Amino acid sequence: MSIRYLKAGLLVVLALVLVSPAYAEPAPLVRISSENGPSHVQTRLLQRFVDNVRARAGDRLVIDFQHSGNLFRDRDIVSALQQGKVEMALPGTWQLDRFDPNIGALLLPMFYGRDATTTDRLLDGDMGREVNRRLEEVLGLHVLGRWMHLGFAHLYTLDRPVRRQDEIAGLRIRTPGGEVNNRRLAAMGAEVITVPWPDLPQALRIRRVDGLLSTHATVASERLWAHGVRYCFEDRQYFPQYVPLFSDLFWSRLSPDLRDILTSTWEELVDEGRREAAVAQEAARRELLEHGVKIIQPDAKDLRVWRNRLVESQMQWAVDMGIDIELVSILRRNLGD
Repeated sequence: MSIRYLKAGLLVVLALVLVSPAYAEPAPLVRISSENGPSHVQTRLLQRFVDNVRARAGDRLVIDFQHSGNLFRDRDIVSALQQGKVEMALPGTWQLDRFDPNIGALLLPMFYGRDATTTDRLLDGDMGREVNRRLEEVLGLHVLGRWMHLGFAHLYTLDRPVRRQDEIAGLRIRTPGGEVNNRRLAAMGAEVITVPWPDLPQALRIRRVDGLLSTHATVASERLWAHGVRYCFEDRQYFPQYVPLFSDLFWSRLSPDLRDILTSTWEELVDEGRREAAVAQEAARRELLEHGVKIIQPDAKDLRVWRNRLVESQMQWAVDMGIDIELVSILRRNLGD
C-alpha cells in the first residue's frame, strides 16, 4: 500500500472518530439555585420552568435544579452567578439593592401599603425595561424577562401582637435583607436583625428575634407557627418580587435557538406564576388562621398616614444609598404622589 493511500485512510478514520458521539461537544450545564424549600411558590415555579425547558430542549441542555439552599444561599447568589458557579437563579429584589441601589427605589416608603397592580403597571412597561437595563449593566448578568411575584410582605410576631404601626417600636425584627427594608423598619422604631432563612426557625425558638418581615406563603411553607409565630400585622410593607437572572458568560455562549427556548418558556410562565403566587398567598393566609395565627389588618387611613410620614425621609435615603434621584421622582409621578 502506498504512503499516499495510507495517509488518506488515516484521515478518514480520524474524521470518523472526531464526529462520533463520544467526541461530540457536551450539552451546556444549567445549574439553577433556590434558597426556598420544595413547597414554596418560587421553587414550584422554577420546577415547572425546568420541566418545560427539558421538554423543548431535550438533551441539548443538562439542567441541575437544587432548592433549599443546597447550592447557594440567596445572599451569595449574585457572586455565584458572576463567577460562573451557577447559571441561573431567581433572587428577590431585597437581595439586589446591595449591587444596584436603584432596585431599592421599588422598596421605598412610597410603595408602603399599595396594591400589587400599581407595581405591575410600572414594571411591565418602559420603566421595567429601563430598570432591567440598568441592572444588567451593573451586575454583568442577563435578566431573562419579567419579574415573578412573591406577594406582599407583612410583619409577623411571636409573643407581642402589633395592632398599630406605633407598636412596632422596640421589636427585634428579622428582615430578608435590603437596605430600604432595614431603614423603613428602623424608622418605625424596630431593631433590625438579619438572619439567613435556613437559620430562622432556631432564631425564633430561642427568641433571638421578636418577629420577622415575610409573606404568608413563605411563613406557611416552613410552618413557622410551629416555631412561635402567633400574630401577623398585615400592613403590606412592600411587594417582594423575584428577578430571573442568568450568568452573562453562560448566556453569551448559548445558541440563539436555546436562548429563545429559555426566554419564551419563562415569558409563558410569568402571568400564570403571578396568578398562582396570589392564590398561594391567599391559601397560606387561610392556613395561618387555621393554625391559630391572628391576622390584624391596619386601618386604611393609618396606612396612608404612615406612608406619608415615611415618605418624608425617602429622598434622603435615596441620596445615602446612591439611588438615582430622577428615578425616584419619576416613580412618584407615576404613582400620582
